[in-house]
Amino acid sequence: MVGTIFNIVSTLIFVVLMGGAIMVLIPIKLLSSSYRLNVEIGFLRYLGVISVLIGITILFWCLWEFIRKGKGTPAPYDPPKKLVVSGLYKLTRNPMYVGVILVLFGEALFFESALLLLYAGLMFLIFHIWVIITEEPYLRSTFGESYKRYCESVPQWRIRLQ
Repeated sequence: MVGTIFNIVSTLIFVVLMGGAIMVLIPIKLLSSSYRLNVEIGFLRYLGVISVLIGITILFWCLWEFIRKGKGTPAPYDPPKKLVVSGLYKLTRNPMYVGVILVLFGEALFFESALLLLYAGLMFLIFHIWVIITEEPYLRSTFGESYKRYCESVPQWRIRLQ
């Protein structure tokens, strides 16, 4: 019980600090810059709200899986003790990053900002490099053969449609 409470608090701190910076503070700064690069898309901008809501739902679902099944958090200082392969992790190996990108894409649509769209693309590139250079080697060394089998059956970014 105490471990679960610690994981919840630790996860919330990580999400507020990292997620807040990536999904809130940086977009606000970009929107307030003089290089806004706005593109009028009319009523289609409201599809951004749907994208943001889907992205946030994905994030919270994944966070719950990390706490409940992984017995840890997404934070590097308290990683999961068990490999999480349930929930959305059955469909793609990186659903949390997909959730963040959906939030950023939704913000770009809603605020009609090409600059935010470029930022979302840059963040995807950064996430991809981070996964290849840092996360996957760590997971291979930590979870060994089970992670290898997981990688063989679940795509890195695409959604696996059974």
